[in-house]
Amino acid sequence: MLRVTFLGTSASAPTLGRGLPALAVRRAGELLLFDCGEGTQRQLIRYGTGFDVAAIFFSHFHADHYLGAIGFLRTLSMHGRAEPLQLYGPRPAAKLLPTMLFTGVEALSFKVEIHEAEPGEAVRRPGAAVRAFATSHGIPSLGWAIEEDARPGRFHPDRARALGVPEGPLWGELQRGRGVSVAGRSVAPGEVVEAPRPGRRVVVTGDTRPCAPTVEAARGADLLVHDATFGDAEQERAAETLHSTAREAGRVARDAGVRRLLLSHLSARYDTDPGPLAAQAGEEFPGAEVARDGLAVEIPLRE
Repeated sequence: MLRVTFLGTSASAPTLGRGLPALAVRRAGELLLFDCGEGTQRQLIRYGTGFDVAAIFFSHFHADHYLGAIGFLRTLSMHGRAEPLQLYGPRPAAKLLPTMLFTGVEALSFKVEIHEAEPGEAVRRPGAAVRAFATSHGIPSLGWAIEEDARPGRFHPDRARALGVPEGPLWGELQRGRGVSVAGRSVAPGEVVEAPRPGRRVVVTGDTRPCAPTVEAARGADLLVHDATFGDAEQERAAETLHSTAREAGRVARDAGVRRLLLSHLSARYDTDPGPLAAQAGEEFPGAEVARDGLAVEIPLRE
């Protein structure tokens, strides 16, 4: 399972219908959190994602993207969490997070490990990597790409039998990519196993202007979640504040050849009527959608 749940899709301040930025990704039995705006823990409860967060990946350290972690960690401690929690983010994570999270408060029941990441660094998770890439937001900022490992190709029992390979351990050897010998004849994995199948990829930009590193990180991705704070009428404002318009997000998705685009981080003016943003992005990338709080998206396996 690879499920993406939008916990907060507003920009800068919460609205009646949208919380501050946070996104949950459930895969391989673990829960990863991307940004943690104020109120995130309530959204986790509201949308049933669970509290078993293994790691939080921050895109940058503007307040609307990380202040929710303060209360969330306190709640985890109150619930008696024992497992370590990993925190990843760009500079100045190593200075800022200890000060914000631990100054003048009681000790937590679990260990928190803080890591500063640079573009290109990859964090290993079970069967996947979470890779940082550069974004353009005026302060140190990162996007994150969840990249699953390739899956083994399909095994063809009929081919194996035709080559005289008996069912049992030798089949397992071939599926693990190791050749076998049967009656003096070598059988290579490629004779009975198809090429590896690509893993799924989900790319989350955080706040950013459209930029080449995002296009490269998102190339061919199953899902791109992109900043779409403004519409066409606010193009100058988007450039001034180093955010993107919905149309610009659509162009990034088009240039990257992604399979699906979801727009997030919306200005309050689009809280109840995001239709114009979907329409503008859709002119560049047909099928573009605007995310809403509570939206859960299942990413199917690639064949």
